[in-house]
Amino acid sequence: MVRAVRQKKRVVVMLIAKRALFALVAVVLASTVPLAPSVAADREVIDAKISVALRELREKIPGADDLLQRAKGVLVMPDVTEAGLVVGGTYGEGALLIDGIAVQYYSVAGAQVGLLAGFQTSSQALLFLTDEALAQFRESSGWEAGVSAKVAVVTAGTGTGVDTLQNNEPIIAFVWGQAGLLANVSLDGSKYTRIDR
Repeated sequence: MVRAVRQKKRVVVMLIAKRALFALVAVVLASTVPLAPSVAADREVIDAKISVALRELREKIPGADDLLQRAKGVLVMPDVTEAGLVVGGTYGEGALLIDGIAVQYYSVAGAQVGLLAGFQTSSQALLFLTDEALAQFRESSGWEAGVSAKVAVVTAGTGTGVDTLQNNEPIIAFVWGQAGLLANVSLDGSKYTRIDR
């Protein structure tokens, strides 16, 4: 009987600990992750950030400029925020550029579960190298990387470089931070949705 009481107490303690962990995650996400459209930037702010991001891309990543010139369209998300504790999410806003002009504004959102703790900001550029890939993206009401189309991500230190991908893939993506290209990056599951700005 004593054993049964101890086991019951252990179960209760584990349930309390689990609920406390979920509550902590919820508080951290609510206080640190700007995932809601309420923090939406206006058109001029997004355009200014895109200019800075494209300059960084050209300066930091050899070969990116040639691909940018070949692209039929470029989706630039200059400020993608990723944050959380165990469970987290990403959110950012940007624009689709055709011939260097913003023709439509988009948001990107995604959820992540795993070894995630803290806060990180990066930039993304998706280059549509064929008319078909660009048309499919523009016609979609909610385009999801890895589901709507395969996205080849140029990453740091894995041998997946610009030269390897530029002749084979209709959509190539760059994800970079202050130090350059990020390693071990996948955009699969990221959802891009048109927004009004």
